[in-house]
Amino acid sequence: MSNKSSMSKRHTGSQRGFTLVETMVAMAIMAIGLLGAAALMSQMSVSSNDSRYMSVEALLASEKLEDLNHFQPSDPNILVTAGASVGDLVTDMRATVGTTPVDYFDTVQISSGAGAMVETTSATNAAGVLTYTTTTHSPDGSVAVNTGTVQPAPTPDMLSFKRHWIIEKDVPEANVLRITVRVDLIDGTRPQAATFQSSMVRPGPQP
Repeated sequence: MSNKSSMSKRHTGSQRGFTLVETMVAMAIMAIGLLGAAALMSQMSVSSNDSRYMSVEALLASEKLEDLNHFQPSDPNILVTAGASVGDLVTDMRATVGTTPVDYFDTVQISSGAGAMVETTSATNAAGVLTYTTTTHSPDGSVAVNTGTVQPAPTPDMLSFKRHWIIEKDVPEANVLRITVRVDLIDGTRPQAATFQSSMVRPGPQP
């Protein structure tokens, strides 16, 4: 009787120990799974943000290309007076064309507040003064534009982008200009921030 009782207790203890091990293994597997899910969600969030940044950059590139396309071929803003090109896609480039100072870069800040989309562009005007042009798109469809020399106060949701462009003469053929715009997100916490680049070809000065 004593032996049976002892064996029964050992058997019961063995069952309890096995159940505890199973529980610990299950908890470990669950923890690994949760960590994996968290990492996946974090990666999805990063990918989602990158897609949003790319969409904004594509819009800003298209906006600048359209702006440069409106100038007459002889306008200082797109005129290539010496060499094969002006501007750069990485470095901030300035030039004086005739008597007009021209920047081949600008900074765009975008924020949203009270349902309105606010876009501020900074650039040097014809007098060589740094100016800020703020365009506010309201929910009712109205658009307000203000220009001044004082930088608007930043907001917590503000995103800053840098645009650079290069204008190439007689590319890909004679008497045309190829304009390429590159847009980069300015964010010191994201060294691999999204970049977008787009080009167009338009008529240049005719001989």
